[in-house]
Amino acid sequence: MLHEFVDRHRAEIIANVQARAAARSVPVASPAELERGVPVFLDQLVAALRAEHDAPPTRSSTRTIEETAAEYGELLRSLGLTVGQVVHGYGDVCQAVTELAVDHEAAIRNSEFRTLNRCLDDAIAGAVAEHARSREQSLAASSTERLGHLAHELRNALTTAVLSLSALQTGKVGIGGSTGAALSRSLRTLGGLIERSLAEVRLDSGSAYLQRVDVATFVEDLEIGASLGASDHGLVLNVPEVEPGLAVHVDAQLLSSALGNLLHNAFKFTHRDGKVTLTARRSGTRVLLEVEDQCGGMFGATIESLFRPFVRGAAQDQSGLGLGLSISRRAVESQHGTLTARNVPGTGCVFTIDLPAVA
Repeated sequence: MLHEFVDRHRAEIIANVQARAAARSVPVASPAELERGVPVFLDQLVAALRAEHDAPPTRSSTRTIEETAAEYGELLRSLGLTVGQVVHGYGDVCQAVTELAVDHEAAIRNSEFRTLNRCLDDAIAGAVAEHARSREQSLAASSTERLGHLAHELRNALTTAVLSLSALQTGKVGIGGSTGAALSRSLRTLGGLIERSLAEVRLDSGSAYLQRVDVATFVEDLEIGASLGASDHGLVLNVPEVEPGLAVHVDAQLLSSALGNLLHNAFKFTHRDGKVTLTARRSGTRVLLEVEDQCGGMFGATIESLFRPFVRGAAQDQSGLGLGLSISRRAVESQHGTLTARNVPGTGCVFTIDLPAVA
């Protein structure tokens, strides 16, 4: 029986499918597809084949396959697989099973191969439909949550700004005091929220504008505003001198937003009277922009989890949407770069933007 054959040769089939997926140029296979998606594809196919063998094909059995496919479709979406990866994954499984059966000269009837193809069609249809439905549902919920958080943060910052301005207009407090500082912080918060929102809109629309950017000038301009943010948190911003002539080919606004997010996070999590360091340096044919904080290091969580949307750390300041690092990574990757982080236990975290240098 075909389902028994697939069960016996499960490891061989999985290795075959993983090799096919890894060699695929479009859509590119992700680690999740190779490590977890492929076994899911095979499990569903075996379940469908067994169900078909135990009961002749009827409308009821077809519904069972589609229902099972829907469950797997949701699982595959939760693993982060795209629709293209789902469709190609099922196709790779079908080809691997067929070729292996031929190589082993397995006694499998033509009717079973027809069943295999029909199960494959039903599985793809059900999985893709559920994948699309759950993705749209997830996006709608995520958009609603994001909009709610954004409105909340904007309102808080605007309320503080309005109250501070009202107090200053009475003439009883000076602009150079704590009220003026509160107004300044609120306006910078509003600016940061708007800038991050605009960056997300540009990323979604794919409207990045790449140009040659001198790194020293870029860092100098960024340092001016960032120094005020560091001062607000009682911190020192350290910016070593940048090598002259160092340049990158990027969208300056998106890169500024990404690096600004990293600095904003560093200010939030660094202990008061601490130091945040912004470094720009050459590494072979690459340019590394690094933000090092003094948060004490990560405890009880993987540093990679910080890049997931709506994840916020354990800083006393819980303002923000938890989207900054997620947007920053998208912005950097849209410019052929990478954004990674490493933990320095007992000291802090280092976030690195890696971009190709302009010759």
